[in-house]
Amino acid sequence: MRQLVIKTTSGLDQPEATNQAFTVAAAAAASGAEVSLWLTGESAWLALPGRAAELELEHATPLPQLIEVILGAGTVTVCTQCAARRDITEADVLPGVRIAGSALFTEEILRDGAQALVY
Repeated sequence: MRQLVIKTTSGLDQPEATNQAFTVAAAAAASGAEVSLWLTGESAWLALPGRAAELELEHATPLPQLIEVILGAGTVTVCTQCAARRDITEADVLPGVRIAGSALFTEEILRDGAQALVY
């Protein structure tokens, strides 16, 4: 199965778009795909403990559960610049979440067989 790289720029400001990105990432991870979820813009806040639980959307799986599935089988990354603009450091994020920049994102999306989605 090929790699799926998902980038989301939405956060609590756009709950449906945010939930869509996390749901697709979790479903792909549960299906055995290699998943890399990138949190950029407002979604960077969701990497902090307790923040994902603030997103409530009727008929949707809670974000903390989706993050757990994604981290169990893939990676979650916060954009370096997005983290810096929000004063988020490695010490602030959930266990297993990393902070990395555009070079790594570019490397991931350019791998043979990779599929990239942006929400």
